[in-house]
Amino acid sequence: MAAENIDDVVNGLADIVRDAGRAGDRIGYFAALYRQVTVEVRSAIHAGQFEDGARMDRFDTHFGNRYFEAYDAWRRDQSGPRCWREAFGLLKDDDTIIVQHLILGVNAHINLDLAVAAARTSPGEDIHALRHDFLLINDILGRVVLAVQDSVDALSPFMSLLDKVGGRTDERILDFSIRQSREEAWYNAVLLAGQSDQEREATIERLDIRAAVLARLIARPGGLVRPALELIRRTESDDVAAVITHLDQAMEHASAR
Repeated sequence: MAAENIDDVVNGLADIVRDAGRAGDRIGYFAALYRQVTVEVRSAIHAGQFEDGARMDRFDTHFGNRYFEAYDAWRRDQSGPRCWREAFGLLKDDDTIIVQHLILGVNAHINLDLAVAAARTSPGEDIHALRHDFLLINDILGRVVLAVQDSVDALSPFMSLLDKVGGRTDERILDFSIRQSREEAWYNAVLLAGQSDQEREATIERLDIRAAVLARLIARPGGLVRPALELIRRTESDDVAAVITHLDQAMEHASAR
């Protein structure tokens, strides 16, 4: 699939979420999160919150197509970028908890795809004019992360207990991680925007390798984290279709509260 505008991105993600729900495929977890972020970005464009709404539409379309390309490559022959292969390769792993699937998707899409999409949208010196709108998305991501975390709490009782005891510590870490990753993505976007085709290819390869290493750490953490994840896994919902539906309605649930 290939999107031509942000509406196509929203519709493409909705199709993936719907098909994943029917098949009980965990690929719908991150797709549900990503769909809601994209809907919020589209609403912000329509509300005139960005300096250049048309540019943000193009940016989000490039960004979405990076995900669709990875999704299609995996479905076709399990190829595609290394970091996405790491994420998709755990979809049938019953030991990987809901939050890990979400973070694996966030890792690949932000630490690899975001810089590539930004540089493609605004090559050369034009990249600097994109910074304000690029950073504005952090606030949108923060709102969606909070809503999705609440959905995860409802699906994963032990995560909810940790949330209450820790004063939403896990939520803050995820939000902080996204913001830090986006700052690095901006640096890499500026780098890519000024590079030749050959240099750009080498930089993208480096970013993919780094994101793949991070994916392995997310999937198989050491120390005390591992037994904690095992406890969480035993208590959270294993109804994949229900989890996808709940995650996909996170923003609606948040608005109703």
